[in-house]
Amino acid sequence: MTKFASLNSHGMKKSILFIINPISGTTAKNRLPGEIEKYIDHEKFDVDIKFTEYAGHAKELAAQAADRGVHVVVAVGGDGTVNEVGSGLVHTSTALGIIPYGSGNGLARHLLIPMNFKKSMDIINRCKIRELDYGVINDYPFFCTCGMGFDAFVSQKFAEAGKRGPISYIQKVLEEGVSYKPETYEIIEDNDKTNHKAFLISCANASQYGNNAYIAPQASMSDGLMDVVIMEPFDVLEAPQIAIDMFSKTLDKSSKIKTFQTGHLQIRRSEPGVIHYDGEPVMTGADIDVHLERKGIRIIVNAEGNKQQRKPNAIQTAAADLFNGINAVRSDIARRTKRGMALARFIQKKIERRLPGI
Repeated sequence: MTKFASLNSHGMKKSILFIINPISGTTAKNRLPGEIEKYIDHEKFDVDIKFTEYAGHAKELAAQAADRGVHVVVAVGGDGTVNEVGSGLVHTSTALGIIPYGSGNGLARHLLIPMNFKKSMDIINRCKIRELDYGVINDYPFFCTCGMGFDAFVSQKFAEAGKRGPISYIQKVLEEGVSYKPETYEIIEDNDKTNHKAFLISCANASQYGNNAYIAPQASMSDGLMDVVIMEPFDVLEAPQIAIDMFSKTLDKSSKIKTFQTGHLQIRRSEPGVIHYDGEPVMTGADIDVHLERKGIRIIVNAEGNKQQRKPNAIQTAAADLFNGINAVRSDIARRTKRGMALARFIQKKIERRLPGI
């Protein structure tokens, strides 16, 4: 008999499994089991804790837990860990919980789950569960966003670099963005075909990439639709304004952005390449299929979320201040031969000074 075999009957405590990714984010996780035991409501839950040991292990552990009838499986890590755990729980009665411990924490931020450990544990203890949507791109589930073009390209470069943290990600965006060449995509929706030259195409189930960078500010996980975002090519001197729009939740108002909602679409490009699902890069063919699974996963949400205001984090505040000041140096940068790299170096140095230790 498994540890959780007798826990499904009425009136007994709920079974809960915490899956910890020891390498997510930038913070050591060795003290987390003790912290979990300290803050979990032991009158409500019987607790089990496991660390992942290899890529894909979190999905295996989650699927096994769902098969045993565990009530809740909590992903302790970043969006990659959340994706793995969620992928093991789709279309089961087991709910996904999230303790954000990654670099971006996009899904947690969309759901207004606090970044503070104790406060996020309070959300777990309240155990408010909703059935929400998730998406699938070429058989890869995603819960936040998926896409192709520049964001997938940067996800690949970020993975190759092996570094974690917002500064590493921003550095890759700046280094690669100045030379990235937009592609032409054929988008097929309900037998209608359109061609778009795009910097990136993102399909959003939730509103942001992470770190409060909102690619689809109006996206909802409960409307049965994904928000498709087509970012058209732009000049390097327009990049700061696009960044401001992303951090201030106004990207959908940009003239460089085309958006629509759908439950299913197909995308065709000239050759195979990289895509991403929740920031995880993977090589795939020229033909891409994206669709939404309505109410396909149960997730613990913040019961007080609708009453709370989203507060800008350090990255968001610093970026807004920083990019607002860039207008003063644009004319100087424009006169330089390598103006894109000059802009990149300027932004990177400013961010590093504003955000020491991140």
